[in-house]
Amino acid sequence: MYPAPFEYHRASTAHEAVALLGRYGSEAKLLAGGHSLLPLVKLRFAEPKHLIDVRRVPGLSGVREEGGALVIGAATPHAVLETSPLVQQKLPILSEAAAQIGDPQVRNMGTIGGSLVHADPAADLPAVMLATGATLEALGPKGPRTLPIDTFFFKLFTTMLGPDELLTAIRIPLPGPGTGGAYEKFPHPASRYAIVGAAVQLTLQGGRVSTVRIGITGVAQKAYRAAAAEAALTGEAPDAAAIAGAAARATEGIAVRADPQMSEAYWRSLATTFTRRALQRAAKRAA
Repeated sequence: MYPAPFEYHRASTAHEAVALLGRYGSEAKLLAGGHSLLPLVKLRFAEPKHLIDVRRVPGLSGVREEGGALVIGAATPHAVLETSPLVQQKLPILSEAAAQIGDPQVRNMGTIGGSLVHADPAADLPAVMLATGATLEALGPKGPRTLPIDTFFFKLFTTMLGPDELLTAIRIPLPGPGTGGAYEKFPHPASRYAIVGAAVQLTLQGGRVSTVRIGITGVAQKAYRAAAAEAALTGEAPDAAAIAGAAARATEGIAVRADPQMSEAYWRSLATTFTRRALQRAAKRAA
């Protein structure tokens, strides 16, 4: 099927992109990598009258270290996160997760900002952002604002980013000494989306877990933090029993997505297994 007619705009600055969003309102969509939007446009599930291309906006892509954090431009492709020496050294969990997204074509075109804003419940990077405590920087008609990742994902394919706002950057605090992270994923064999993905970042002090964040994707209507599992492991020595007990609570209080090909019990079992694996590797790295 062919897309409905639309007008193409290439924004030269972030402010120009926001101005175009304000001018055309609900008739406009932002275009970065296009892996989420273009299939919808082609199938006419979405029929925007204006596409605003932000991929080449100066300053909207790239990775740098600044003020104790990694700052990542929203239009940065997944392949850059996978191969960047800075990311590999400072935040290996992100490089590890980016390497598991789709295939090389997807990783070279798809962007971190597009993935987060699209908020697919089976995408990889939302779980990693939750585990690492990222904050998101956006630009709107009233100027810039910061969005905490813990409240960013609102519901299925919906975030707290306003329709007239542009996501400009992701800021991830660099982990301190005694901190380790890991991402474990059970991919769909065709799409490579996560049937279950578990991202963990934890810190050890005196042989015990002082802080832990666990992000889960694929299971629910949105990526979420496994609060019960985090609480179960905090203050404990990360031995096999403690990790298994915490992982068993990875879906506690969570409504599992309906799928005619999978039972709820199996999905919860997968979440337990992959959370346990991520916790084990994160604890080993932290030690």
